[in-house]
Amino acid sequence: MNDMTTIDRTQRAYSAAAQAFLARKPALFINNEWVSSSHDQTIPVEDPSSGKIIGHAVDASDKDVDRAVAAARAAFDDGRWSGLPPMVRERTMIRLADLIEANADELAELEAIDNGKPKTMAGAVDVPGAASHIRFMAGWASKVNGEVVSPYTMPGGTVFGYTTKEPVGVCAQIVPWNFPLLMACLKIAPALAAGCTTVLKPAEQTSLTALRLADLIAEAGFPAGVVNIITGNGHTAGDRMVKHPDVDKVAFTGSTEIGKLINKNATDSLKRVTLELGGKSPVVIMPDVDVAAVAPGAAGAIFFNSGQVCVAGSRIYAHRSIFDEVIEGIAATTPFWAPRASLDPEAHMGPLVSKEQFDRVMGYIEAGKRDGASVAVGGDAAASDGGYYVNPTVLVDVNPQMSVVREEIFGPVVVAQRFDDIDEVAKAANDTCFGLGAGIWTKDVATMHKLASRIKSGTVWGNCHAVIDTALPFGGFKESGLGREQGRQGIEAYMETKTVIIQL
Repeated sequence: MNDMTTIDRTQRAYSAAAQAFLARKPALFINNEWVSSSHDQTIPVEDPSSGKIIGHAVDASDKDVDRAVAAARAAFDDGRWSGLPPMVRERTMIRLADLIEANADELAELEAIDNGKPKTMAGAVDVPGAASHIRFMAGWASKVNGEVVSPYTMPGGTVFGYTTKEPVGVCAQIVPWNFPLLMACLKIAPALAAGCTTVLKPAEQTSLTALRLADLIAEAGFPAGVVNIITGNGHTAGDRMVKHPDVDKVAFTGSTEIGKLINKNATDSLKRVTLELGGKSPVVIMPDVDVAAVAPGAAGAIFFNSGQVCVAGSRIYAHRSIFDEVIEGIAATTPFWAPRASLDPEAHMGPLVSKEQFDRVMGYIEAGKRDGASVAVGGDAAASDGGYYVNPTVLVDVNPQMSVVREEIFGPVVVAQRFDDIDEVAKAANDTCFGLGAGIWTKDVATMHKLASRIKSGTVWGNCHAVIDTALPFGGFKESGLGREQGRQGIEAYMETKTVIIQL
């Protein structure tokens, strides 16, 4: 791909509101108050569009974590939240959604500054999605109930049996850096609707919008201790949260490697666990499609959010008869996806989130080249005076043994392979330890259903990709996770079922 060196990748000036927020003293949100850490350790906040340090966040100590968990524990045990009428919990959550929408522009800018995604995208996807999750789950506060059950082994009228749904308790919630605000709200919304209390930790790379969200939580009127937000490194603060004896449930979104470790650590006390982990999603393109219409969709499946998406369509399987045409079509879209600074109003793709991620993605590209892959487009870093820009990249002439085919890259890099028939492509699509998402493009309804039933994935999209809705459950097969988020299953993941049997 032509590097488009004429693009100015200089980051735009921050708004007065963003500057004021960045100037605040690093603090933690515990018991509805901003409190100082027990020590002076901080984490730098970096703008990936420039590579510059723009602030600092607290690197929470063990004492800080303990204080936050104690606040959540007290708030749960005394029933100040779970004991409220469901109507009140619902209204409080809706006030929070209203406040998110009222502060949408500032939240979108902070997300763009912190994560690197275009502000326009954050404003169109992340912020509305965050409010949507809160609103949807708020409605479930009064709608998840138990049931009366007729006994199987006893005569009718001898016992009265029923079940109830109760909140699981104190939740430790750890969210990733690719959709910081959206994932924070996706986590807290079902917990709050269920009556739980929570300690939320954003990724150490992207703490800004979670901290701004804390202001809105206090303003919305949540009782003290119901939501506590701390910042810190995963291997210290996150680890302390997972292992804490007063935490009843852990919810984590992130890499499969870390998810496995969290699951092991949570097992010691049999904490309830929800894990949404990595993916290597196949995109199957059948020969009957209109390639001109499909190619932009396949490109968006991998280049959206700079490919930093757990369900990114990072493995394309195009039928041999249209393979070259598909690659040409995707290549034609890459000027649209040329990376720009996050506050550039013309940006559709921003930089990667950090130098570490930049090095990781470029390392995979180089590994692919060494292993024999050919670069159809991209394959390089975009010129800039700073920041972590990688051009949209398509690799061809790959084989299933290559690391670029087998491992999650989490960048704007897609590998493309040919296939001849349904049996072959179904087998290839499933040849992975992951099973989070998959896409199928075809005009044939029968083919669509046949492939959807055969691909082992938590979500299968037809003639679209990465369409997420709060009403539809989301999660993975195999090493892509445990449990489901969103939908009715999302709130039930934060509840225990109790059986009551009364002899009459």
